[in-house]
Amino acid sequence: MIAMQKGKYAHPYRTKDTDFIEMKALIGLLMLAATYHASRRRLADIWKADGTGIEVFRLTMSLDRFRFLLYCLRFDDKATREERKWVDKLAPVRQIFEMFVENCKKSYTPSEFVTIDEMLVAFRSHCLFRHYIPSKPTKYGIEIHALCDAKTFYVCNLEIYAGTQPDGPFKADKQYNSSQAVVTRLISDISGSARNVTFDNWYTSYPLVESLLRNHKLTAVETLRKNKREIPSEFLVTKNKPPVDSMFGFGDNLTLVSYIPKSRSKKKSVVLISSMHHDDKIDEAIGDDKKPEIITLYNSTKGGVDVVDMMVGKYSVSRNSRRWPLTEFFALLNIVCVNSYVLYAHNPQNKLKHRKFIKKVCMMLLEDTLKRSLQNIRLPRGLRI
Repeated sequence: MIAMQKGKYAHPYRTKDTDFIEMKALIGLLMLAATYHASRRRLADIWKADGTGIEVFRLTMSLDRFRFLLYCLRFDDKATREERKWVDKLAPVRQIFEMFVENCKKSYTPSEFVTIDEMLVAFRSHCLFRHYIPSKPTKYGIEIHALCDAKTFYVCNLEIYAGTQPDGPFKADKQYNSSQAVVTRLISDISGSARNVTFDNWYTSYPLVESLLRNHKLTAVETLRKNKREIPSEFLVTKNKPPVDSMFGFGDNLTLVSYIPKSRSKKKSVVLISSMHHDDKIDEAIGDDKKPEIITLYNSTKGGVDVVDMMVGKYSVSRNSRRWPLTEFFALLNIVCVNSYVLYAHNPQNKLKHRKFIKKVCMMLLEDTLKRSLQNIRLPRGLRI
């Protein structure tokens, strides 16, 4: 799956073939750098032997070897890559990405509440499907649609936005990248399970909420953009309405609510649609805000992907790169750090915090390489201790 390609660092007398043990060590060092917040730090500084570096990196492999492995890292067959790229923009990462997503699905069963949102993997170099999202901190990058558990923040399903694919087996109809098509693909594994799905107004439409309930037996709670034709005009009028005022509308298995928050000085309303709620109940626990239960449920379940982004940002594996497949690989490692910790923490007997858990996993990945170094009599004694 992970292939090594020789390049400018390669020399028949200076390099040797890698193996599974060394690749584990490479991944371990990438993840370990994240726990020291050193992913963007100069590699030469990490490998310094004057006491200012991080010694375990130097003991595991040389700086030149680490750079060589990263430079040569590929995720597909070079011999057929150009042919595959003519029909698939995601050809360099297609196989590893699909295997990763499949393993995420098999390893966890989500709770009754899931959420869908987009992630933006920061990337500014050349990429045919680099995306611009002004609301995101990084603004430019590779967009990924993600479905995650709203309670535990485990990432269950992913899909890279690649725009319109070239003619070929991955070419789809014009609606392939529509919000309804994206959501339908992401929820395919939980279809018919009576779970609730929360997502924001980019995805939301009346037909989508209706389709999820009718065809997939899934309820949904979402905000609606005010330009949707399905919203009655009365729900958009805020003049002469007091703060914390709510207006409800009921249809066949769907409920619409318009709410004016207390904090909105211009009395702008927010509009939500739900196929889970069928009454006008107000959440009394909120106090003077008098928010409908639809809104409090939405607020409690909408931030799953945002929490994943926050956890990733705290211990990010990502390094600067001009190769988008490598940047995408770093993004997958970041999700690995989140998902594996969710699985670990699911057992109440496990007490390690997130950072210490990642460090322990890293040392397990480095263990075989460090043991092998002990047997290498050609290494300097200081590197074998």
